[in-house]
Amino acid sequence: MSGGGGVGELPRKEASVLKGHEGAVLAARFNADGNYCLSCGKDRTIRLWNPHRGILIKTYKAHGREVRDVHCTQDNSKLSSCGGDRQVFYWDVATGRVIRKFRGHDSEIIDTFLDSVMSVSLTKSEIIAGSVDGTIRTFDIRIGREISDDLGQPVNCIALSNDGNCILASCLDSTLRLLDRSTGELLQEYKGHTCKSYKMDCLLTNNDACVTGGSEDGIIFFWDLVDASVVTSFRAHASVVTSVSYHPTDSCMISASVDGTIRVWKT
Repeated sequence: MSGGGGVGELPRKEASVLKGHEGAVLAARFNADGNYCLSCGKDRTIRLWNPHRGILIKTYKAHGREVRDVHCTQDNSKLSSCGGDRQVFYWDVATGRVIRKFRGHDSEIIDTFLDSVMSVSLTKSEIIAGSVDGTIRTFDIRIGREISDDLGQPVNCIALSNDGNCILASCLDSTLRLLDRSTGELLQEYKGHTCKSYKMDCLLTNNDACVTGGSEDGIIFFWDLVDASVVTSFRAHASVVTSVSYHPTDSCMISASVDGTIRVWKT
């Protein structure tokens, strides 16, 4: 893995502000090709935007409580969402109709944790889950095997590196931790932000050069992947940065906040 990349190449210039949610925005995600993004929040809605033109395209309503996360399928035709009503919704993007609802969670997986599962990530053959009990567990779907890594601190978000070799975990002791996926070895720790009581995203930039994440004081941080130095940090929001999502190919990022806005960042 190689670090590097100058500050000038990082997206820290505000290109647009997406407004429409009433109350906190809990997640914002680019779609597979980065042309659109989805957001969801306390107002029980999901919204589809063109972030590059600053336009709201569609609003999806069916959840009975706050919507905590949303993801689009690779072909952009469907989306899935989950929220405080303990249901996973599966939507048709074009019509805005709910195709299916899945009630509750897979108890077989969840039972192995001592506390709430806060974040899941999928590979072709594995489900990776991070929990408030301080563990990251990997379930191999093909052979039914489970591997557990104990970080000793509550995990509120996990993300995979683009090369698939590492797991980045945001912990509630205001530290991001990078683990080797094959060995579970702790490779690096990233500090400087505040993360004590909110679920906040973390991720690696699309070239795996930097780690980025938000802070409870509204600041976004970029760290060098290898030496963990703060490459740059800037005030992005008036309140907690709940979510960050990086464009799949371009130097562009979106962030969401308790302040009710989604912001688009470019170089």
